[in-house]
Amino acid sequence: MAPGTDRKASYEDASGESEEVVSTISNSMNPLQSPDASSEEPFTTYFDSKIPIPEDETHSCFSFRKLWAFTGPGFLMSIAYLDPGNIESDLQSGAIAGFKLLWVLMLATIIGLLLQRLAARLGVVTGLHLAEVCNRQYQKVPRIILWLMVELAIIGSDMQEVIGSAIAMNLLSVGKIPLWGGVLITIADTFVFLFLDKYGLRKLEALFGFLITIMALTFGYEYVTVKPDQGNLLKGLFVPYCQNCGTPQLEQAVGIVGAVIMPHNMYLHSALVKSRQVNRTNKREVQEANKYFFIESCIALFVSFIINIFVVSVFAEAFFEKTNENVSAVCTNASSPHSSLFPNNNKTLEVDIYKGGVVLGCYFGPAALYIWAIGILAAGQSSTMTGTYSGQFVMEGFLNLRWSRFARVLLTRSIAITPTLLVAIFQDVEHLTGMNDFLNVLMSLQLPFALIPVLTFTSLPSVMNDFANGLFWKIGGGVVILVVCSINMYFVVAYVMALNHMALYIGAAILSVIYLSFVAYLTWLCLIALGVSFLACGKTYHLGFAAHPELFLLNNVDADSVVTR
Repeated sequence: MAPGTDRKASYEDASGESEEVVSTISNSMNPLQSPDASSEEPFTTYFDSKIPIPEDETHSCFSFRKLWAFTGPGFLMSIAYLDPGNIESDLQSGAIAGFKLLWVLMLATIIGLLLQRLAARLGVVTGLHLAEVCNRQYQKVPRIILWLMVELAIIGSDMQEVIGSAIAMNLLSVGKIPLWGGVLITIADTFVFLFLDKYGLRKLEALFGFLITIMALTFGYEYVTVKPDQGNLLKGLFVPYCQNCGTPQLEQAVGIVGAVIMPHNMYLHSALVKSRQVNRTNKREVQEANKYFFIESCIALFVSFIINIFVVSVFAEAFFEKTNENVSAVCTNASSPHSSLFPNNNKTLEVDIYKGGVVLGCYFGPAALYIWAIGILAAGQSSTMTGTYSGQFVMEGFLNLRWSRFARVLLTRSIAITPTLLVAIFQDVEHLTGMNDFLNVLMSLQLPFALIPVLTFTSLPSVMNDFANGLFWKIGGGVVILVVCSINMYFVVAYVMALNHMALYIGAAILSVIYLSFVAYLTWLCLIALGVSFLACGKTYHLGFAAHPELFLLNNVDADSVVTR
């Protein structure tokens, strides 16, 4: 028999059983699903086929062949760590604090990796992604509110990503392509790229790998050109201290955490891991999948971290403590058409991804500007595509949509793109910083609506069985989420306080009460899942989780019954 045949056969038998069980639960619980859904063919939201995992009996502990088979979802997930919003946060960090906040970037990336691990495990163990689990576990009203909050986060992220691509096109065309024109082009080519998975999932993953390579080469070129001081870089990376830092540097540190840890990325990663052929009735295969997905995520986020370091270091070395007057003089001497962007005063230079490209062009020549724009275009295109997938997964999972593929893509794109296009039409490319600040606050507010559910469900034995979080992950995950959410709340409060308008204060206070009430509700359920049983008061069935919390579990499988490969 050919290698892997037994595994494939056992997978097909188990997956048939699992689909039947999940379908039964879904039909009994979900009011949005049609009554005759059970008689239809299995509905695929994204993956028409799963990638098989090869057997490698010569390497029982670790196999590069298996790692290669599992490679893909982690790199698609890592795109969110390289989107235009992150790139802008990186360059602002370098310009405002120099190398001093590199350790914050490293810490935020490590925290992001640990949270992504929880999301990936949920998808591997249950065979359902986070939005689908939320749909089956939460009561109707909370899950609708949760869906709306996550959609807001996706819209905010999409606006930054699409506008980032449009800004890159504007720079590459020397201003001939307006912002709204770049948005329309990005929408069109995103639709084209999104259907590449019809030619094979591996080809789509290769496209994302190519875009990440472009970012590494372009931002790496800027790094080599600027030649940052390696001693200061290493000090900023490994010494967790920020000497002579004030409020701007503190707010920038908070902004780094908010930019790196994206709420919709939890939903995305938990869905992407479903693309591999894993027999979920076999504990050994599930453990193996969790191991290789974690290793792949470590590699992917390490690559994204290096690219982020490139950007921070370039702006820390070249533009830290520079004033508008300094930059204006250099741009004027270089005969740059953008020299009017920088007023002739002694205020500290403020940059975004547009002005960042301009100042690179002024100091290091036109090649630096165009190569920067190519890197931003790759970041915008790749993150726009993964953002679209996130939108599809979230909408399909929460609403159980059973539409055609084109209709689903069109709907999810329209919801996110419409406000982006309006901003592009009525906003000037040179004055988008205020909008980006607002979008960062919007996404920071949505963070609990991804982190709390993923910790809740990965801690429930009724969902994860033997793979539920242990005491270490329960306590550690809870502390990490509390810290991350607290940091983001500080960012939000600082933003609101800077508005200086009483009516806005009152509106923010009212919204805060509603917002915190819902967060408290989700936290209450999370604490019950973490084992604080006295909070349940015997009424969890009525107040919290849905009537049938069981998904397709490994109920009848133990370590002694693992199928021999």
